[in-house]
Amino acid sequence: MKPIQLFVTATHTDAGKTFISSLLVRTLKANYWKPVQSGKIERDSDYILKNAKHTDLKIFPETYWLESPESPHSAAKKESIEIELNKFELPDTKKNLIIEGAGGILVPLNDNDSIADLIASLKLPIVLVVPTYLGCINHALLSLEAIKSRGLDLKAIIFNGDESIEAQKIILKKAGTVANFRVPRIESSNQHEIEQIVFGLRELFF
Repeated sequence: MKPIQLFVTATHTDAGKTFISSLLVRTLKANYWKPVQSGKIERDSDYILKNAKHTDLKIFPETYWLESPESPHSAAKKESIEIELNKFELPDTKKNLIIEGAGGILVPLNDNDSIADLIASLKLPIVLVVPTYLGCINHALLSLEAIKSRGLDLKAIIFNGDESIEAQKIILKKAGTVANFRVPRIESSNQHEIEQIVFGLRELFF
């Protein structure tokens, strides 16, 4: 069976991409790659290593690892670096692979290209993380417009946080036929609840 490869992006930064990525790595017993990391102190790969909880996990190095915790295009300029799309290559692995983006789907990598352009160049299906908060509808629908207008492949929407029935309903209506799941607000240390979530996530992909 062909390995599953998924690009995890979101409606904005701090939406819970890394937490959701750790759950997907655990669910799929997948390897992990963060193509662009902004910020040297809190590295997403370290979080994955600590929380993904499977023994065969391989974490591939970032293509760009920037000092400043801000938009990649801005952090790169501070280091006189130009982020180039042609420098990104999918890691060579026969296992499932979770790729985590930086910030939201339209976050710029340079003056011309965004995370959406990186997804297009890698030809990967998307998992869109949508945190449930007041205003999430607008942010989610704008992200969906960006995905649809570029002809990108939306594999699933994962809602992150408290249940918001009407918000989830309208977002899914606009998304069309797409798998979806909600991860409730939990602590990453609560292994019992995480195992229940992982069990539910398996139904999205198997």
